[in-house]
Amino acid sequence: MESIKKAALEEKLGELKAEYSKTKDNKKTNKHIRILRAKIAKVKREIIVASKRQHGEGFFVKKSGDATIALVGFPNAGKSSLINTLTNTNSKIASYAFTTTSIISGMMIYKDAHIQIFDLPGLIENAHIGAGGGRTVISAILNVDLILFIIDINYTAQLKQLISELSALNIFINKKKPEILIKKELTGGIKVEVNKSNISERDIQEIFIGLGIYNAIVSIWDNVNEDELISYISGKSYYLNAIIALNKIDTQANYKSIVNELENEYKMKVIPISAINKINLDKLKEAIYNGLNIITIYLKPKREDKLDPMILKNGATIKDAARKVHTTLVDELKCAYVNGKSVKFANQRVGAGHILAEGDIVTFVTA
Repeated sequence: MESIKKAALEEKLGELKAEYSKTKDNKKTNKHIRILRAKIAKVKREIIVASKRQHGEGFFVKKSGDATIALVGFPNAGKSSLINTLTNTNSKIASYAFTTTSIISGMMIYKDAHIQIFDLPGLIENAHIGAGGGRTVISAILNVDLILFIIDINYTAQLKQLISELSALNIFINKKKPEILIKKELTGGIKVEVNKSNISERDIQEIFIGLGIYNAIVSIWDNVNEDELISYISGKSYYLNAIIALNKIDTQANYKSIVNELENEYKMKVIPISAINKINLDKLKEAIYNGLNIITIYLKPKREDKLDPMILKNGATIKDAARKVHTTLVDELKCAYVNGKSVKFANQRVGAGHILAEGDIVTFVTA
């Protein structure tokens, strides 16, 4: 039954795309194009749901460690070589595409943080509609804390394709989740109460109608564009941070100019590397750590010299650290003594709201 439904949806998607490609973009067709785009987004979402029912939810990814990242790239970009180097995982390596057919997991230790790395099967064009098992791969991406795009320096155009494939499934890279409130009603049409986007009220109404929503109260507090609004309405959207590992730089003498071009175009951190020849891997590890937005602090019990590392989100407080040790410690906490970058002098006494910094040494004092 689900396979029949999926086939019908894919046929409908093909018809909509064909109509969209034939429609010339001008003032007279703007409304029609917006509605077509909205309908295409809705059908894509329905195909994904049908595929999950037919084949299951995709890969089961068991998370461990302090944070998780996914290596995302086209086949033969060098993901297997990189995970082997970063984690000493024995992943199969070959000089041809489609080597990785399942998820390979390894653990990288950096600054006492245990960072789990997933080597996902390589994505290919049209992965968002199922090509190469792309949707099951992408389902695993949603469980990670950071995406590491692996891009072959000889095929940098693949980065745009990867971002496009993710965007087609409502996965947005290095963007803040927009603040939008949609309250569906029984009557009254589409009423826009707050609009801080760059979309006119009339266009917003057309987008909602194109997605089959005819009555709602809408408030938009962020400056979103049409594509972002369509994705938000048509299904659940995901917002993930990412950095780029530009691999195989040993094959290009002018790799620095390519790095600059990618950073300027995509506004992402780019680390030039060679996974095979182990070039700049320390810089890559540091960029991964910083991209995860975490810090390492050290707990020092009273009258002991032992230091126990703890991983926290950047901006965490003494109270957050105490809660991670044990929930009862928060209630018993009186103050703490801190050595490190977050304080002005050694063994400074601080309260529960004190914000910690990388490398701080903390001693809790209970009531």
